[in-house]
Amino acid sequence: MKEERNTEVNKDESRENKMGTMPVNELLISMSLPMMISMLVQALYNVVDSIFVSRISENALTAVSLAFPIQSLMIALGAGTGVGVNALLSRSLGEKDYKRVNASAENGIFLAGINFLVFLIIGLFAVRPFYCSQTNDAEIITYGIQYLTIACCFSFGLYTQFIFERLLQSTGKTFYTMITQATGAVINIILDPIFIFGLCGAPRLGVAGAAIATVIGQIVAGILAMIINHKVNDEIHLSVKEFRPSVRVIGQIYTVGIPSIIMQSIGSIMVYGMNRILIAFSSTATAVFGVYFKLQSFVFMPVFGLNNGMVPIIAYNYGARQKERMIKTMKLSILYALAIMTVGLVIFQVFPDKLFMLFDASEHMLSMGIPALRIISFHFLLAAFGIVCTSVFQALGNGVYSMIVSICRQLVVLLPAAYILAQFGDVNYVWWAFPIAEAVSVILTIVFMIMINKKTISRI
Repeated sequence: MKEERNTEVNKDESRENKMGTMPVNELLISMSLPMMISMLVQALYNVVDSIFVSRISENALTAVSLAFPIQSLMIALGAGTGVGVNALLSRSLGEKDYKRVNASAENGIFLAGINFLVFLIIGLFAVRPFYCSQTNDAEIITYGIQYLTIACCFSFGLYTQFIFERLLQSTGKTFYTMITQATGAVINIILDPIFIFGLCGAPRLGVAGAAIATVIGQIVAGILAMIINHKVNDEIHLSVKEFRPSVRVIGQIYTVGIPSIIMQSIGSIMVYGMNRILIAFSSTATAVFGVYFKLQSFVFMPVFGLNNGMVPIIAYNYGARQKERMIKTMKLSILYALAIMTVGLVIFQVFPDKLFMLFDASEHMLSMGIPALRIISFHFLLAAFGIVCTSVFQALGNGVYSMIVSICRQLVVLLPAAYILAQFGDVNYVWWAFPIAEAVSVILTIVFMIMINKKTISRI
């Protein structure tokens, strides 16, 4: 009996994950840096996509910009489900509940398939009404339908990539997610000009070519992520034959995942609302907003990559009841996020004209875009603190706090502020809605951080 107990202890020790043993700073950097690099590559191919499309016409760029709310919703479902799987699986590893580890992974893959079916239906039936609700310009509508229908109907690559990358993140193997994301991004960047402009003997497909390049990159990255999981992810054992959807596990995933989905979906509503407000000024104003979102991804994506490395560390050590490692991870994450955002702020303040010239901007777009970048970027430092703290809420199973902060920032404050400021008749006033909303959300975030410290962290 004693020998059996010793065998079990030794087995557990041999399976101890680095998230519970490696020095925190080294661990955070080793897990976050690959994610930050891969997300920078993701940001690069998002921007390159729009750079090539802008060479077709400003209307083509506007059409791709107007697609953002649906694309953001696609990402919200995939990323939100992934956050739930990530938190549950990492916590289960910390608690050494390996049966629940496998169940988390299997049910996460099942949910990824459901997500694809949802957007297949949207791609077939909802794209035209979506564009017609935003503009009456026939050319923009035509471009938009071509682009978004392809992106939705072939989104199985996106969801495959999402879930299998999250499984790698959950067990601390973030280096491999850098490989899969970089592979998909490079393929997209290479195929973009080929399909858009008809190079190397390919047909000239215009905006549709940009969408085709994107989905091919996602499909290849998804397949690669599956293969890598099978080869290297020893902590997870998937069984297709024995799998049955578990209401209990799905509920645990979405306890964290649904608030995250809602939080990111609110971003879709915000962008849709901002597009409606801005297009009243001109289609150029909408294009400027779209360009801003592409450019800000270079600043925000590394912070999101930092968070993706941080969440499993906090979740694991929460499950393992290692308070000091949790707190140190939070402090370091906030410090690194502030450093990244400071660099972004300086670039947006000093080089806004150079950034817009990447998109072949007209004089009219430059006159509108330069003050837009300078005004909006004032909220970057506040956003650094808020993004890290809301991810901490998710890692500790309090995703509802994150959801409330997001609702207040984007729906309760930002959109109403933008609408009110638009009534003064100057589009430059509208951009101030972003710093105003971020200031309010930081105050609310601090309140929730105090509450979660009192209820959860201090009791460990």
